[in-house]
Amino acid sequence: MVGGGFYALSGEIAGRVGLHAPLAFALAGLLALLSALSFAELSGRLPHSGGSARYVEEAFGRPRLAALVGWLVIGTGVVSAATLAVATTGFLRDLAPLPSVSTTLLLVLAMGLVAAWGIAEAVAVVVVITLLQIASLLYIVLSMGGVLGSLPAQASAILVPADLGAVAGLLGAAFLAFYAFIGFEDMVTVAEEVQDVRRALPAAVITSLLVTTALYVGVATVAVLAVPPAELAAADTPLARVVAEQGPLAVNAIVLVSMLAGVNSALVQMVMAARVAYGMAERRVAPAWLALVNARTQTPVRATALATLLVLVLALSFELEALAEATSAIILVVFTLVNLGLLRIKRRQPETPAAVLRLPIWVPGAGALVSAGLLLFQIGRWLS
Repeated sequence: MVGGGFYALSGEIAGRVGLHAPLAFALAGLLALLSALSFAELSGRLPHSGGSARYVEEAFGRPRLAALVGWLVIGTGVVSAATLAVATTGFLRDLAPLPSVSTTLLLVLAMGLVAAWGIAEAVAVVVVITLLQIASLLYIVLSMGGVLGSLPAQASAILVPADLGAVAGLLGAAFLAFYAFIGFEDMVTVAEEVQDVRRALPAAVITSLLVTTALYVGVATVAVLAVPPAELAAADTPLARVVAEQGPLAVNAIVLVSMLAGVNSALVQMVMAARVAYGMAERRVAPAWLALVNARTQTPVRATALATLLVLVLALSFELEALAEATSAIILVVFTLVNLGLLRIKRRQPETPAAVLRLPIWVPGAGALVSAGLLLFQIGRWLS
């Protein structure tokens, strides 16, 4: 979640709504929180690597619907990983004039190899890069903190005016920003490998979303106050443009971290997609050959290979913004079904097992309405 989505899309969102970019990220985080709460409760009730597919199957008792959700989740993972591969290629172009196609090809294959290497090794890579990303975001806020002095004077410009067109533009930007928060639903797919899962995983889901939202709003505020939004939108690595006055060392460091962020987030998505495919195959709602686990690495190698191939095809075929919007659309369908699933489970089983988070029943209801509403709003924008 603290990853390539924000590094890649902060400029795009600033280009769309200008000084309202922090508000777009705040709104996206708030919308994501409703679904994150539902995933938190479900991860305690049903700790299974199938994640969303398993939740929908338990709620509705329809294997075909569960299989559809599982494939949608896999689709989210591979489209998102392709988005990040394209973004990372753009980051690399700020360091050297590399050919796009061969660079993307090598990136995706390298990530596929790490994903197949082993879950402990993949998680170790993810943790190290995530700490670097958080440090870089905090550095941007602290080093450019002087621009926050202009915040009181700019506050009225950051807030959205009472204008229907501006509100619609903000919602469209929030839909794109929603992509940057995708990740909490990936966490539940490693539930079978988490110690004290009923306590640890729900807390991790909620905490990670709150921390991510705070970081994104803070950095976006500094970015739009320090650099004209049009310049951010034109930059391959928008956050590097924010620290340009700090000198070439700071710029190159942010470009490098942006590149690592893209690789990091894409790797997580590929691991998640492979794990979901494995979980579905284990429950016989996907081809059995996807359930093969390598004896040495203990990873689902065939499922990982399939995810890698799909990521490669998408990354070489589509542009960044189209891939990001497609990811957001797919995941909103999944979130709608998962929220409806928790609503059904809570009505059928009002009591939760010991140590499991228990939400008011209105939370999954609101999550389903918000997810479906945002999706329908964006479809309307695409059609208009």
